[in-house]
Amino acid sequence: MKKQLTYIAVAFFFTGMISAQKIDLNAMPKPGPTPAINIAKPKTFQLKNGLTVMVVENNKLPRVNASLTMDRPPYYEGSVVGVSEIMAEQFENGTMNMSKDDFNKKVDYLGANLNFSSNGAAANSLSKYFPQVLNLMADAIINPKFSAKEIEDSKERAIEGLKSEEKNASAIASRVSNALMYGKNTSRGEFETVESISKIQLADVQNTYKKYYAPDNAYLVIVGDVKFDKVKPMIEKAFGGWKKANTPITPIEPASNVATTEIDVVDVPSAVQSVVSVNNLNTLKMKDPNYFAATIANYILGGGGEARLFMNLREKNGFTYGAYSSMSASKYSPQFSASASVRNEVTDKAVKEFMNELNGISTVKPEELENAKAKLKGSFIMSLEQPATIARFALNQKVQDLPDDFYTNYLKSIDKVTSADVSSAVNSTIYPNKSRIFIAGKASDISEGLEKLGYPVKYYDKDANPVAKPTTQKIDANVTVASIADKYIDAIGGKANLAKISSYSMDASMSMQGQNIDFKIVKAQGGKELTTVTAMGQVVQKQVFDGKTGYSEQMGQKVPMKPEQIAEKQKNKELFEELSFAKSPDYKLAGIEKVGGEDSYVIKGGDTTYYYSVKTGLKTGETKTVKAQGQEMTVPTTFSDYKDVAGVKMPYTISINQMGMDMTMKVKSYQVNQAKDSDFK
Repeated sequence: MKKQLTYIAVAFFFTGMISAQKIDLNAMPKPGPTPAINIAKPKTFQLKNGLTVMVVENNKLPRVNASLTMDRPPYYEGSVVGVSEIMAEQFENGTMNMSKDDFNKKVDYLGANLNFSSNGAAANSLSKYFPQVLNLMADAIINPKFSAKEIEDSKERAIEGLKSEEKNASAIASRVSNALMYGKNTSRGEFETVESISKIQLADVQNTYKKYYAPDNAYLVIVGDVKFDKVKPMIEKAFGGWKKANTPITPIEPASNVATTEIDVVDVPSAVQSVVSVNNLNTLKMKDPNYFAATIANYILGGGGEARLFMNLREKNGFTYGAYSSMSASKYSPQFSASASVRNEVTDKAVKEFMNELNGISTVKPEELENAKAKLKGSFIMSLEQPATIARFALNQKVQDLPDDFYTNYLKSIDKVTSADVSSAVNSTIYPNKSRIFIAGKASDISEGLEKLGYPVKYYDKDANPVAKPTTQKIDANVTVASIADKYIDAIGGKANLAKISSYSMDASMSMQGQNIDFKIVKAQGGKELTTVTAMGQVVQKQVFDGKTGYSEQMGQKVPMKPEQIAEKQKNKELFEELSFAKSPDYKLAGIEKVGGEDSYVIKGGDTTYYYSVKTGLKTGETKTVKAQGQEMTVPTTFSDYKDVAGVKMPYTISINQMGMDMTMKVKSYQVNQAKDSDFK
């Protein structure tokens, strides 16, 4: 946790980072002969209610894993989309036979893990406790206790989550790209909204449970330290009373690729990175003859740190921290996707490189093919140590209608793939000329470059509705950098009050994954600054600048500031930097953009972009661009909740966005004119 918090602090406060050691990704030992694979076959039986049970005895460890999966196509939720997720949360709220507290205490007492989803459940425990855990699992599934109050609590959490993702480019990209591929009013393309979650009532949850959470065409896979003849009667007793739903299966709505590749853009004004994904639908199934060739093609293209996309977009061009692809052979939604988050200014270049790699993957080099085979075989062999893998194999064989020897011959099937097979598989699964290039990003920064690539460019809002290309607002001729700075200074208290303050310190905190992170920032005239980050009672990050030199310290290592960092800090030594805007040619007026829902003037200065409300003059945000491990990272910050501090208004809510995730820092207090020179040593 400490390491993670340190990383976050680094991202927020732009300290120097230690360069990662370079690893020769291409160096690998020569593979040995392909080993024979022996996979235990499950013993199978079916209950009268339709539940198919598969048991795999594995007595290596005294543990048992149970997984329940319902094999049914996606269903349309309509005006109450999200109801299935709300329903799934209720299974941990006790049963008709046991209160919520008693249920969860029992699970904890047994040292078990018990989880539920809208499409099944999973449990694992020590084998001696498994009979009790199995009964708890069955009781929750068959006798759920749905209450209006618990459902309202789940709705509140869901709505809070949706609101936190309103400016998250990755969340927007996932939602809208799916809606465009399948249709927003379909089972595979619909998405949750605040409105749809708000509409959900107790009756909706109960109805969804009765219709879709049922043993019809469901599979329970037990893997671990059990004996079939003993566990079978236990399962029959526990799940025998689960009633069939007999809900008719609704055909999935048809979906198809675009006739010609297009770029679909959603404007996210606050985005400092563009989320790029290239997607197309296909018909790949695991039982298809070209499944293994398609899997190998995907690995070579975007399966990891040595794949073509990664080596191109990250290692060669430095556009992103990582670029990957996936080839899903899902029973109901097979598709290909390649994606990365890239800097705004290189979005068009990144799209071009994506398409170059997609167009070139039909031809692979012999060494690429052999390397992919070795890596995929190694991953397969290692996965056999996990009980969950055996459960997944057993389920796949049933659900995907695989031949009995599919997994025992898995390694041989990989070995048989040729370069010609890869080319054939690519032609039937990856369609560079019929793909949607989906981008969630700042349209004002990326549109011009995208429209020069030669593809049709279409624009959508965050709800997947077509919209006109976003336009840049015109700025009144009388507005200048100086006038914006003056309006800001007047808005926070005026030059006379600012002149009375020679220093200020700020104490603030934020919550991150259940842990509190505390910040202390001290600033003084002359550009002096101290930032201290504390987590779990320990200082994990410190940055100091005394006006002439400085350093950053983390994990006990002190790193002096580089000359370019010092030069950047010395550009503006004012305690309130806007006081010097009019004096320096480095600050340029760059337009009007939305920040926190407000029209804001944009002023660019060096590595920082500043935003000021057109209406109030207050600073709404700023964006800093820093370098870390050879990559550029842009960190946006928004300011709000201004309150008077010694005659000057200061923000009490500061939201910082890192890697698409918003984190809010709440200011506890400000102190003025208390800083000492020793603070900056």
